Amino acid sequence: MPEAALVNVIHGRELERGFERSCDVLVIGSGAAGAVIAAELAEAGQEVVVVEEGAYVPAAEYGRMRPSQSMRHLWRDAGLTFALGIGNSPAINVMMGRCVGGSSVATGGVCFRIPSAVLHDWSTRLGLRELDERAMEPCFSEVEQRIHVEEVPVEARSRSTQLFALGAAALDHPLKPLRRNTKNCNGCGRCNFGCPHGSKLSVDVTYLPRALAAGATLYSDCAVDRLTIDRDRVTGATGRVLDGPRARTRGRFAVRARRVVLSAGAYASPLLLMKSGLGRGRSGQIGRNLTLHPGFRVMARFDELVQGWKGALQSAYSDAFERERITLVGLFVPPGVLAATLPGIAESHARSAAGIPELCVFGGMLHDDAGGTVHSVLGRPLMTYRLSAADRAAVPTLMRRMAEIWFAAGARSVFLPVLGLGPVDRDRLRSLDLEHIPAHRLECASQHPLGTCRMGTSAADSVVDPDGQAWELRELFVADGSILPTSLGVNPQLSIMSMATRIAWKLRERRLPD
Repeated sequence: MPEAALVNVIHGRELERGFERSCDVLVIGSGAAGAVIAAELAEAGQEVVVVEEGAYVPAAEYGRMRPSQSMRHLWRDAGLTFALGIGNSPAINVMMGRCVGGSSVATGGVCFRIPSAVLHDWSTRLGLRELDERAMEPCFSEVEQRIHVEEVPVEARSRSTQLFALGAAALDHPLKPLRRNTKNCNGCGRCNFGCPHGSKLSVDVTYLPRALAAGATLYSDCAVDRLTIDRDRVTGATGRVLDGPRARTRGRFAVRARRVVLSAGAYASPLLLMKSGLGRGRSGQIGRNLTLHPGFRVMARFDELVQGWKGALQSAYSDAFERERITLVGLFVPPGVLAATLPGIAESHARSAAGIPELCVFGGMLHDDAGGTVHSVLGRPLMTYRLSAADRAAVPTLMRRMAEIWFAAGARSVFLPVLGLGPVDRDRLRSLDLEHIPAHRLECASQHPLGTCRMGTSAADSVVDPDGQAWELRELFVADGSILPTSLGVNPQLSIMSMATRIAWKLRERRLPD
């Protein structure tokens, strides 16, 4: 059953007016990183206030929602935020949480440690010497214990994943089990839309209860507009109290803090810094270096009843094509959501949807270069993204690899992520010129925005120092996916939480300013 509701949460939409208060540490954002920071610092005896733009939806409530309701209430822009493709790049649907608990509530729960090769690159080429495997091990272990990271058993795999595994093994690319932050998962396949059984241990049921029990205060429905600054030091933040889902302003708030930790994510964190007048320093890196792990879904139709929604939503992966910049990760979404993405209009769409019980799905994503930027244009956010030449060349390789695996498993036809293409059999796959398909016809999605306030050793080419402190302002720290120096090539939830743990442990020992 879902965990009990959080206590001591102040719902902004229920306040009669705005508010003012002071604290030791203001944490902006309650997702994977913000929740970690709040719990660690509150338990260290610091007075912590957390402000969250989204609403607080208790686990018992979102567990009863239909997927369409979850998208409206838990996801930013109802899951319809896009990065505009530049040059020979597709538009990318970037899905992010906007609720108490952030994206951890709306993901599949996949937990990868930062890959060894990535940590080696950071600690050597980039000079971030404290970010080697030995130094990060305690952080990984701490988070894995707190959120109960476990390996997905083979018997929890859906028939869709079992078939992909058969094809992968036939081509000598056996799948590996994923690890997720779950306990007593029954394989209902609803992870991305809020677990209805309390089995996914997202931060709203793990870290935030710890923070609140230690005395932290959490305000939902509160959008920060600007940081308050006194000379070269941050002193808090001001913003709007929002009145329900329409996000109309109910009042204003101001929080004065001795220290501020920004954990609003790789999309919102750089926007807030730009609104507050930062980014005019030497580096000019705020909002730049966006990576997304562009993802492409390849489906297959079989001459058997698959019912791929029965089983863990994500249970297995393959890193066999890592040298080609590709990671394959299993997935299957609820039939109603899958139906909405199938090709066809009217009767043809109805026929496509009727075939979902025989449909299989698997995903592939790119270990991409930093090709994106978050802009503030006339006060409005805009994401742009350009695939590097190497990333663009990897897309047709990804599609062919996955299609070949499906055919090796016995698929009758495959559906490539190309708009208007329709089903493809083995003969037609050989004749397709995938290298010259226009980018605007590619279906592409991401749940992994990273890198827009990247960490570095110099103010000349980064936004924060190795401890997470902003180069431009004293007592301003950033702890979220935006500080990761490069993309990871794997799902980033555990990586983000582990980096936040490292920063929180340093802040526990750092004297608060007078």
